Amino acid sequence: MTDKVQGNGMDIAAYMAEVGQQARAAATQVARSTTATRNQALLATAEALDAARNELAVANSKDLEKGRENGLDAAMLDRLELTPQRIDTMIEGLKQVASLPDPIGEITGMTYRPSGIQVGKMRVPLGVIGIIYESRPNVTVEAASLCLKSGNATILRGGSEAIHSNQAIAACLAQGLAAAGLPEAAVQVVRTTDRAAVGELITMPRYVDVIVPRGGKGLIERISRDARVPVIKHLDGVCHVYIDSHADPEKALKVAVNAKTQRYGTCNTMETLLVDREVASDILPLLASAFEEKGVELRGCPETREIVPGAGEATEADWGEEYLAPILAVRVVEGLDGAIEHINRYSSQHTDSIITENYTRARRFITEVDSSSVMVNASTRFADGFEYGLGAEIGISTDKIHARGPVGLEGLTSQKYVVFGDGHIRT
Repeated sequence: MTDKVQGNGMDIAAYMAEVGQQARAAATQVARSTTATRNQALLATAEALDAARNELAVANSKDLEKGRENGLDAAMLDRLELTPQRIDTMIEGLKQVASLPDPIGEITGMTYRPSGIQVGKMRVPLGVIGIIYESRPNVTVEAASLCLKSGNATILRGGSEAIHSNQAIAACLAQGLAAAGLPEAAVQVVRTTDRAAVGELITMPRYVDVIVPRGGKGLIERISRDARVPVIKHLDGVCHVYIDSHADPEKALKVAVNAKTQRYGTCNTMETLLVDREVASDILPLLASAFEEKGVELRGCPETREIVPGAGEATEADWGEEYLAPILAVRVVEGLDGAIEHINRYSSQHTDSIITENYTRARRFITEVDSSSVMVNASTRFADGFEYGLGAEIGISTDKIHARGPVGLEGLTSQKYVVFGDGHIRT
């Protein structure tokens, strides 16, 4: 990357460096602020959003008009639209985050050492969090509120299609921060749509401590490949449900149908169903009928197609596919060993579930399946920060270092050791 990248008449490198410097300075002030101050900023932002409904609507209409001119499809336009109900949801979300327990400053694990010192760990902010996302302007509020509550400064780079909406929301965030006496640079929404800004943001380790990409696989692959800053991310949601030979058929049917059909376009939706050979001939016809009623296309292995003649043929590519659509891959496996082998080969390490009444098999499954969420007799759709009691989430992580699974407030913090003594010296 050259020192000076020009875009829209702007020196992108210089602009992003300035944003980074301001964020780093603001992070220090936010980190030492009180819980009450940060909550005040969140609640003041909620009031500012409520008062700015007309301004938000005007800004959003510009984005929608531009989106139609650029040929955005109906689904993208729907995600882009800020309806009155979605503004209500943003306001309510700010209030909910303000009500969550503050993790900052919590000290745990205090123990006395033989030397007489006390050693523990204290939870602290990460510092400056860069978040890159697409289309939905409400993410601007969600991301800002979680970062602020956890004592961090944040740099937000939304999709170019939502630039006017995001800047209108940014103005409300600035009002909220000012009302609480916090620096406006604690939450900065990048003003340029030039893609070079992303390249700068992910290569500024001096100013940015972690990057959180939220978007399609292409975006996340690019960020993961090019970033010089640690990244919290997941690429795919290839989630499995395995029906064991010791499963309760009624539970199996209910969970499998919910895991696939409750919502199709989410990363925690089941994409592959595995069935133990011992029960396949009994349970698969029932499942096939239920999925047919829901309009789900089945793509099966040879054994599956023998039992369910209406199923299409699954190819090798299907076992690793995240459909995000009413399509389901189905495979008959040789018991628990076959299921674990298949999952650990094809899973994206997001969420996998076993349906069984056998405690020993359930324990083996949760021990040997290497995913960020592993479930017993529950739908994969529960893999969600709200459902896990985190209050809210900034995304899902399938990484193994730092945060794994739904990332809530605690996932946006780190820990440092604290030591208490009374004049102790080491001899």
